[in-house]
Amino acid sequence: MKHNYPIKLLQLIAVFAIAASSCKKNSTPAPVVVDAKPVTIGLFEYTNSTDNRIFIPISKIGTKTVNYDEIFDTGSTGLTIDASNIIDANLITSTGFNIASGDSVVNNGITITSHTATMSYGNAISSTKEYGNLAYASITIPDEAGSGVTIKRVPMFLYYKIVDQDNKSLTAHSGDIFGVGPGVSFTNSSIASPLSYYSPGTGLTNGFKLATLVSADFTSGGTYVENLLTLGLTSADLNSSGFIMHPLSTTNPGGYSPDIPGTITYGGITTSAQLLFDTGTPSVTIIEDKTAASIGNLPKNTVVTVTTNKGFTYTYTTTDTNNLTEVQNPNNTNDFRSIFSIDFFVNNEFLTDYAGHRIGLKNN
Repeated sequence: MKHNYPIKLLQLIAVFAIAASSCKKNSTPAPVVVDAKPVTIGLFEYTNSTDNRIFIPISKIGTKTVNYDEIFDTGSTGLTIDASNIIDANLITSTGFNIASGDSVVNNGITITSHTATMSYGNAISSTKEYGNLAYASITIPDEAGSGVTIKRVPMFLYYKIVDQDNKSLTAHSGDIFGVGPGVSFTNSSIASPLSYYSPGTGLTNGFKLATLVSADFTSGGTYVENLLTLGLTSADLNSSGFIMHPLSTTNPGGYSPDIPGTITYGGITTSAQLLFDTGTPSVTIIEDKTAASIGNLPKNTVVTVTTNKGFTYTYTTTDTNNLTEVQNPNNTNDFRSIFSIDFFVNNEFLTDYAGHRIGLKNN
């Protein structure tokens, strides 16, 4: 989805640590000077009355100036973007990209490789598929006061076609995703979160914090909310700011998984679960319960409690319009993850430590 907002740009100041050392054999080296600062970025909050989304703007890909907003998605990994209006039209066909010879072609500063793949989102009931190639380019994320944050040589999935579960073609850029989950993409192990390629500077840890969202800022025109996203984590973020940290396990081929073991209690029933906290799920939380006799929406005023294996607890109550929750049987969806929607992020802060392979959760 594209919004035409006047956006100033944020000047990113790169500061390098200076280490002083003595030539005396038995002296103690001076400590490293740490003066790198985290960078904050604004996001758009948008609603179409039933689904809520948060978008991260991109102002440049390679050498191409653009104005596209990507779905900011904690539940997937990797940047996927439509090639339309990003590379020259003569390079795009209905069956793929024109790569005349060799392993790649460079257009508008974007390197498109010959490695093809299909990217899938959703489950056995509802899904979207994108067809494209592995590509590389620098990307610039704008902000209100400067030139923005530029991340160099980001691996991405550049797609030329997108279809729904009925193989119906969807409009260009309707499936653009900015996946910030840990690990690597199941589609191509060269693709990881765009933010994982950002260098925050000496003294900071590679990762991000997402502040709590504001319900009133979800508007049909899209509200730009400053400082929602912080790049670069401090020692205090990781150790003394109230986040409960969850070490991540690995899967094959996805690498570190964002799924966190825990339990869910709803309507007097308690079930074990793999918990995914997903900004990319716009409205309905899905509880996967393989023992569920009936499947469908939880009734209004149902109390749901989530408890992780590290002691983080979150309780909410379903209403007619908020915290909509559905119980599914994984034998139907072929997906065993219980996925908590964007409503979770209105009440809780979220942190991903790429370097330490951890996810932090914090009640607010």
